[in-house]
Amino acid sequence: MTRSKLTTPRLFAGVAAASALLAACGSATTASTTSAQTSSPACWATATTIQACGGMNALIKAARAEGHLNAIALPSNWANYGSIIAAFEKRYGITVNVANPEGSSGEELAALKTEKGTAKEPDVVDVGLSFALQGQQEHLFAPFKVPTWSEIPANQKAANGDWFEDYGGLIAVGYNAGAVPRPTSLASLTQPAYKGSVCLDGNPESAGAAFSGVFAAALANGGSYANIAPGIAYFQRLHQAGTFVPTGATAASIEAGQCRVTLDWTYLQAQYASQLAGKVTWKSFIPSNAHVAAYYVQAISANAPDPAAARLWETYLYSPAGQNGWLEGYAYPVELKAMIANGTVNRAALAKLPPLPSNLAFPTASELASAAKTVVAEWPTV
Repeated sequence: MTRSKLTTPRLFAGVAAASALLAACGSATTASTTSAQTSSPACWATATTIQACGGMNALIKAARAEGHLNAIALPSNWANYGSIIAAFEKRYGITVNVANPEGSSGEELAALKTEKGTAKEPDVVDVGLSFALQGQQEHLFAPFKVPTWSEIPANQKAANGDWFEDYGGLIAVGYNAGAVPRPTSLASLTQPAYKGSVCLDGNPESAGAAFSGVFAAALANGGSYANIAPGIAYFQRLHQAGTFVPTGATAASIEAGQCRVTLDWTYLQAQYASQLAGKVTWKSFIPSNAHVAAYYVQAISANAPDPAAARLWETYLYSPAGQNGWLEGYAYPVELKAMIANGTVNRAALAKLPPLPSNLAFPTASELASAAKTVVAEWPTV
């Protein structure tokens, strides 16, 4: 599964007032014209809230007129996306086209550039935080604030709405209990018993899950978020010993025996165990000395060919239905705290997740940028 991504947990009143003033002071013709303009397709291309163009009913109507949504790099078995997409399509009658389902965050940003201005350009992306920051710097995103904006923690969204975190997990060590001894730490994976067994979920130069796996190795080997080098050195040692397998971890490579151990997100480890039940006895644990947590990020393309559908999709994802969809896929939704408080959380799904460690820390944007540069420069030597 190379669609591995990355991340860290971190006005419309004026528009309504202005519209009301125009309606009160202008003629009936002016009011009608203003209403038509705010509900037009062009309006949704720049809308920063759903109220800016007439509200939820107007958004649904405009999105249905577009008829489809261009998504990218969303495998159906990744954090329950298959069920989430099916529920969205059924509710709104809009087809979700997913390009390059197994793609990486880097490939998502590349698609925004190479397909720019075409009908195939992705309307939305779901990327790791470092890629979200890159996309924001390159002006690839359109700012938008979902109706539940206040329920997303302030340090998990761009203040202007360019991007907002969605769901997350922790890096865990997963292993085939029928093929290798039970590992107890990342250090134990250096033992000869694990030769030809250890995989990452993609290439850390472009895949967030793999990047975070290297971060976990760094923390377990004396490094820090400010120093990812020990993580790269760890994988260099595994490669030299014939332990590291460049093949990306997927359910298929696990079932085939190519990847008997992998560093990956908790929700993907749970997915592997469920999907391969009866074929592979897949177990996992969170390393006690390498607590790496991250959330992925949603953003709307600045040139989305289906701007209303893009905004409806985001609105759905940040509704209780969308947030619980990720929770049912063993991922922690970004609005979890608010959902627990307001009673909208699926408690049965929540009970299946491992408890979050109390001592979680997250890299800063500058640390992420520095680590990414180091990985790009040094990983080819692994």
